Amino acid sequence: MTAVRPDGDRVIVKVSGELDLDSSERFRSVLREALNRSVGGVDLDLEGVTFCDCSALNILLTLRHRALEQAKTIAVHPASEAVDRLFALTGTQALFAGPSPESEDTPAQHTQDTRTSEGADHDLRIEVAQLRRAMQTRPTIDLARGILMASFSLSSEEAWTVLVAASQNTNTKLHSLAGDLVTAVKGDALSDAVQEQLSSAVARVCSSPEATRDGAEDQDPAQAAN
Repeated sequence: MTAVRPDGDRVIVKVSGELDLDSSERFRSVLREALNRSVGGVDLDLEGVTFCDCSALNILLTLRHRALEQAKTIAVHPASEAVDRLFALTGTQALFAGPSPESEDTPAQHTQDTRTSEGADHDLRIEVAQLRRAMQTRPTIDLARGILMASFSLSSEEAWTVLVAASQNTNTKLHSLAGDLVTAVKGDALSDAVQEQLSSAVARVCSSPEATRDGAEDQDPAQAAN
């Protein structure tokens, strides 16, 4: 769930829930729109995020690069334990501190993030599990995208948009929907609801090519699990 509101020359984006491969396209879209609307940049409130993997971090790094090109900044404050842990493990926390006076609290945050060796090992195991979860679903999702590309002459970005739309409209996890699509190629029929949503999503993509190709400047979503 996201909430967006202007704050002077900046835009505040409040995010809650899970930030993973399934939600990456929506997260990317919201942040890009917020950056475009802002004058000085984007402030992210991630205190309500309960799960965060490297797909979300890749989006944040891409957004930061885009912001710097526009003389803007991206700041994350406050952040949940899940987000702080990922920042600490990847050494990227300082990149999103921002130029605000709140950066004076950074030493305290670093002190709080300092772990004993046992605690650090525990955090590392959690992060490895997150990465393994993303990597296990990636091949199936890539294969499903390839099937859509070959079946409907779609680009990689368009196939991704179709998968995300069908996943959201059928309330099905993205990797589960991708698995069903791959299985269907072997002879098992898709449910009527999934077929209908896939057909509708393909029709929308084909009728609005500019909108779907807008995300082509960003990193390929399939690379988000890296």
